[in-house]
Amino acid sequence: MIYAKERAEVIAAELKKLAIVQSIELNQWKVKEGTFLRPEEAEQAQPAWQEFDSHTMHWYGKDRHYWFKTVFVVPESWNNKPLWFRIHTGIDGWDDARNPQFLLFINGQVTQGMDINHREVLVDRSAKPGTVYEIDLQAYTGIIYDEFRLLATVEEIDPEIGGLYYDMQVPLWSLARMDKESRTAQCLAYELNQTVQCLDLRNPYSKEFYESVAEARNYIQKAIYENMGGYEDVIATCIGHTHIDVAWWWTVAQTREKVCRSFSTVLKLMEEYPDYKFMSSQPQLYAFFKERYPEMYEKIKERVKEGRWEPEGGMWVEADCNLTSGESLVRQFLHGKKFFKDEFGVENEELWLPDVFGYSAALPQIMKKSGIKYFMTTKLAWNQFNKIPNDTFWWEGIDGTKIFTHLITTLGIGQSTEDFFTTYNGMLHPDALMGGWLRYQNKEINNDILIAFGYGDGGGGPTREMMETSTRMEKGIQGTPKVRQAFSKQYFDELTARIGNDERLATWVGELYFEYHRGTYTSMARNKRSNRKSEFMMMDLELLSVLLGKNYPAEQMDQMWKTILINQFHDILPGSSIKEVYDVTKEEYDALEKQGKEMAEDYLKQLTSASDELTLFNTVGFERNSIVSLPEYKASALKDVDGNYYPVQKTAEGAVAAVAKLPSKGYRVFQWTDQDAVSPFVIDGWKIQTPFYNVVMDENGCILSLYDKENEREVIQEGKKANQFRVYEDKPQHYDNWDVDIYYSRKFWDVTDVKEIKWVENGPVRAALYVKKAISNSIIEQTIYFYANEPRIDFDTHVDWKDSQQLLKVHFPVDIHTDEATFDIQFGNLTRKTHKNTSWDIARFETCGHKWMDVSEGGYGVSILNDCKYGHSVDHSDIGLTLIKSGIEPNPTTDQEDHYFTYAIYPHAGTWREADTLQEGYDLNQPVLAVNGTAQKREYSFISCDKNNIMLETVKPAEDGNGIIIRVIEEKNTKTKAKLHFAQEVKAVCECDLMENKVADMCADGQDVCITIAPYEIKTYRVNF
Repeated sequence: MIYAKERAEVIAAELKKLAIVQSIELNQWKVKEGTFLRPEEAEQAQPAWQEFDSHTMHWYGKDRHYWFKTVFVVPESWNNKPLWFRIHTGIDGWDDARNPQFLLFINGQVTQGMDINHREVLVDRSAKPGTVYEIDLQAYTGIIYDEFRLLATVEEIDPEIGGLYYDMQVPLWSLARMDKESRTAQCLAYELNQTVQCLDLRNPYSKEFYESVAEARNYIQKAIYENMGGYEDVIATCIGHTHIDVAWWWTVAQTREKVCRSFSTVLKLMEEYPDYKFMSSQPQLYAFFKERYPEMYEKIKERVKEGRWEPEGGMWVEADCNLTSGESLVRQFLHGKKFFKDEFGVENEELWLPDVFGYSAALPQIMKKSGIKYFMTTKLAWNQFNKIPNDTFWWEGIDGTKIFTHLITTLGIGQSTEDFFTTYNGMLHPDALMGGWLRYQNKEINNDILIAFGYGDGGGGPTREMMETSTRMEKGIQGTPKVRQAFSKQYFDELTARIGNDERLATWVGELYFEYHRGTYTSMARNKRSNRKSEFMMMDLELLSVLLGKNYPAEQMDQMWKTILINQFHDILPGSSIKEVYDVTKEEYDALEKQGKEMAEDYLKQLTSASDELTLFNTVGFERNSIVSLPEYKASALKDVDGNYYPVQKTAEGAVAAVAKLPSKGYRVFQWTDQDAVSPFVIDGWKIQTPFYNVVMDENGCILSLYDKENEREVIQEGKKANQFRVYEDKPQHYDNWDVDIYYSRKFWDVTDVKEIKWVENGPVRAALYVKKAISNSIIEQTIYFYANEPRIDFDTHVDWKDSQQLLKVHFPVDIHTDEATFDIQFGNLTRKTHKNTSWDIARFETCGHKWMDVSEGGYGVSILNDCKYGHSVDHSDIGLTLIKSGIEPNPTTDQEDHYFTYAIYPHAGTWREADTLQEGYDLNQPVLAVNGTAQKREYSFISCDKNNIMLETVKPAEDGNGIIIRVIEEKNTKTKAKLHFAQEVKAVCECDLMENKVADMCADGQDVCITIAPYEIKTYRVNF
């Protein structure tokens, strides 16, 4: 039939307009500027109300709040018909984050959020004439300065006409992706035209018109939804969803409002659509909602009990999984799962991370030992070079743990199925669902795809249009997936049961590297430094509280941890939010540091008594030799309990000492004493001989030669320079603060403008060279430390950065023959290739590491350590550590501030496994704590382990107050039997999961506990004394 589809489209569009039977403008409002939570607050607060005529007046601004109110009296013409409220601001556009948003109150009660995607609200299904409605709008301008209208109407929308519109529109949408020559498409077009034939549009709203609407609805229900329905070859399991970024183009404060708007919208639509099911992750968002509108929060609890609202997702927030430490990931699950269990009685079994920028190979084990069985993301579909070859698969981590994984494949409306890109902000729309099925790569084993539908980032989630579409697609229209609304966990449970043992189900081994947003390893360096320092600070505080053995400030520590956890959100920690976000995080981290410092000082004071002695606390989990910073210089040496002497060197900041054998997770007391000591360093110009190396530097502070005396070999490639600062032009194609594109390396400038270079220290502990350099508008100051008792060379650096779209790296071209490099990650390490043989290798031109990375050949290697950096590049044996990125969007002044960081080079015999690189990484990141005074014992170790491949990571009070939690990690891919030795007799011990639930009873032998641990395994124990 010629133009059958087009004819039906014309009629459907006319029906959409006819559905609005009457409309009354609301143009007389009262307004005041301010941030208020409820109408009574707005009523009582200053300033005074002002008249607002929406015909002639605008409201305007950036990041500003207004409160509008008016009154509507239902006229006689309504006569018990449905009453709707509609709003428009005169602004259209895709990005709802930049448009005004509202929270609607009717008669003082929270009713619904309103935004570019949710413009209408059903106020009353049967409005009685004379009824008075007090209408209040909490209004937010958005984050782009603009002027707005307030175009509001009250409307009568006829449910039968509107119903017929959707009856026709859903099949019309379905036709868009069908082969128009197919039998299904031609039959649908024919039946749509027969539906049109039933309609009499000559006199809208007449008796004949309504009779024809009823006839058309009856016809299409039978012809399409019954006779062509029941199609179940492909299923689309749909769950309502709104992805809310905790911060991004807005602050956390604005997210509190977004949550209220979005959740209230979901609750309102649930009143209208009893089959509507919705899920939302991130307990932090629920906590925001509970705090502001507790009465609405109770409605969420009701919906959860009804089986309509799914609180699921695992973590406290959808955290970054590249930069966040292993222990912090555990706390994300610990706090996230506990909140959902305590508040709703549900046990989370799913990690829901649709928008995170890559997934560490440590995650599968952390998930499984946190009670998480399933993993979902979509972000990997943004890859630049390679498409992940499966959408449903087992993901295997560094220890061999497997997690059932599914990637959502929903496409945008009209999007090509050849695209990599898929979305978590899916539309419940026939075209999007059909495209998602065509894009899905594992059709041979599964005919059921998962769709998360709804607008995100404050867009309020699913719309009424999506709900109307769902009710029709649930009938199974031929040629389209049959819709069912179900919880995501139900989908995973059923899918795993159906195909979990299918031999065709593939396994992906190792990290799920994201081939995009590589700049997030570096952007907003100050925030990353604060996160790293805070993570270690909290672990120190937990250990000190255990050593003290008194009442643990659990509530205070929880709040401190939650400050860290929220700031690990995947647009905060990566550096991809607006400047205002980082103004707040600076205040939060500064306050956290102050609080932690005061607590540590108090703990240390209680653990020692006043004296002229010095106690050094070692918070890491191994016996340690270390260079220790001291608050003051009292004498030339320290003497320990065994009569050993350690030199002390006076410095501008106080003093440093080189000490040995500090007990694991414990302390040692030292006496100040005098002993003659001389410098072992020989300095000649920019050359220095140390006990370990002969070093030749140039006038720029670059290392031309680093000769290892003991191993009799040169470390630096011939003709190359190490510690070479290099600035690259950094202008990515998209997403400035997120991305580093592969072509960045084609244009660079070496930093050669030296303003000052001089030797500033030469003593028995260390020698130090100070170098000051300039590049463009920025200044680099660095002190290079060479040690008498430590083969590590430290580069303590301060950068005053004033440039944008320039990437600062430091390079170490080392003389090591290898095709792979090893990187420290959460609770372990992994290797990556250093060549570009395949497109997968090429894509990894910038990768993430934590405390260290290493290149080794048989018998020798070099480790590069750092105390707050994550971005690395390794081109064969040229190691690059990325220091500063300085993008311009969404924060135009990103990284234009002071930076403080330390990195180090650590040449060694053997590979990193034999060289104690692990321990050096902890030593650089977790300094020894020095306190004037004498501890109860001369030396003490709370816990130690007899194997150096096992790291005693965490010592903390148990969450329930019963005993002490010990977490240990195997770090060298070696199955090991080991002995944990405690300072006192162990009365009871059991193995736990990461959530501190008992797994198995164990036996102790006095002060010892024997364990067996698998390669890269995380083990957690509860110990009672």
